[in-house]
Amino acid sequence: MELAKKLCNAYGPSGREDNIRRMIEAEIGNSCQRMEVDRLGNLIAYVPAKSKDGIKEEKHTKIIFCAHMDEIGLIVTHIDKKGFVRFANVGGLFLGNIVNQRIIFENGTMGIIGVETKAETPKPPRIDNLFIDIHAQDRKEAESKIGIGDIASFYQQAVIANNRMTSKALDDRIGCYCLIETMKLLKENKDDLYFVFTVQEEVGLRGARTSVYGIAPDYAIAVDVTATGDTPECRKMDVGLGKGPAIKVKDAMFLANPVVKDKLVTYAKETDIPYQLEVLERGTTDAAVVQIIREGVLSGVLSIPTRYIHSTNETCDLGDVEGVIKLLVAVGEKGLA
Repeated sequence: MELAKKLCNAYGPSGREDNIRRMIEAEIGNSCQRMEVDRLGNLIAYVPAKSKDGIKEEKHTKIIFCAHMDEIGLIVTHIDKKGFVRFANVGGLFLGNIVNQRIIFENGTMGIIGVETKAETPKPPRIDNLFIDIHAQDRKEAESKIGIGDIASFYQQAVIANNRMTSKALDDRIGCYCLIETMKLLKENKDDLYFVFTVQEEVGLRGARTSVYGIAPDYAIAVDVTATGDTPECRKMDVGLGKGPAIKVKDAMFLANPVVKDKLVTYAKETDIPYQLEVLERGTTDAAVVQIIREGVLSGVLSIPTRYIHSTNETCDLGDVEGVIKLLVAVGEKGLA
């Protein structure tokens, strides 16, 4: 799991995924026939069909597996005369999760998110009540370190304990890890497979839209994290850590294709992988736009149950991660048709 930790620790907010892409390229070069990066920055790796007799057919079914490289972040909007930094969100921020947390800019500048202490500050505070302290003495010093429009990600080192991993950016670097490991484990695939590492998911599923349009696949499986219902007094949801991959049925913007969903369930049963069925009331994944590209793509989602999503301490169970990889290998080798 050192690769998973390395991916999660790295800087890579939406629109600034270059570093993550380079790390993935270095891992998958020997596992695909070719790689390309499209204009938006998506990394697309192609694994052609491998037939038992070595004869290549003219046309194969196309399946894509996708996971997004980006993470949530902050963008600088103003620097005051004392050197404190105001910011806006890049992706969905839960403000209660970020106060007093550390952040890092691409150039290595570190900061801490503080909150105004004036009497009229609302509880919970709004984003305009928060600021970043980069330890500058004044605006001039602050501007020597960062500028308007610079983007920061959260700073937290991944740890593993009791077969569970806690980190920032599990959403969705753990999905990227699953795709990488699947590519390495595949031995035979009857379909043409495309492993797509997308950009800018957190700000509107943008990378998935452009990358998939060019591939025009028949089927798609997105891999992402999902919420759980296994903590005290939480929103009711039949998904928990350590109970296996979650096979999505529905989320806020997506209805799984029943053929794809049922095939995932079948493969889970055939390979004795515990699984859960997921109905997520809030949130979505790349699959929401993938399914409506061109004339439509038969799509499903494999989710990794994760606590404390969009925080610096997202937590998943490594058994669930291994289950996702095994299911992806089964799909890759057996197909979805």
